[in-house]
Amino acid sequence: MDDMTVKILLLGDEKVGKTTFLSRISGGSSSLEGHAPITLLRDIDQPFVFEIRNRRGVYRLEFYDTSSPEDWRLLEPDLVLICYDISQRLSLINMQRIWIKQVHANFRTSDHLPVIVVGLKRDLRSETDPNGIIYPQEGHNVSQEMRVDKYVECSAVTGELLKLAFEEICNTAVRTIVTGGGQSEGGCLML
Repeated sequence: MDDMTVKILLLGDEKVGKTTFLSRISGGSSSLEGHAPITLLRDIDQPFVFEIRNRRGVYRLEFYDTSSPEDWRLLEPDLVLICYDISQRLSLINMQRIWIKQVHANFRTSDHLPVIVVGLKRDLRSETDPNGIIYPQEGHNVSQEMRVDKYVECSAVTGELLKLAFEEICNTAVRTIVTGGGQSEGGCLML
């Protein structure tokens, strides 16, 4: 059976943790649990390719980041991940001000394009900064306002919820190539 290719684009401000996230998932199953050291991927090596298998076939997931050597606006992604840093309120605000608007402005299929919000750096959520705390419910509410399909969060450094987040991204990616598509029904799901 031929590989089915799914293009996944990561959008978000600089330094929100996209490269660390991709680097951690590239390390395999032990890395998803946070037990292996992280070797950072280089932007020049994009796309970052992951192969997954299930009963239906083999899938080639190609991850592209906004720091790709090529212009990300020229890609035709099958799935978009809008990433923000849980410890930086500005990155949450920029999801609404900048990144969701970029999706709608640059991709003709934006009405049918599945979008997942990924809260990164969960390990940096601080209880000592009352203005900077972004709780999961707030991230989910902002995601609902943006009318995206799903909200997940994780820590690439500690591995907290990383496996669950990656599995949900993979499940959505696989569904993008079937007739029903990868969009969720009835609004944003929180995982």
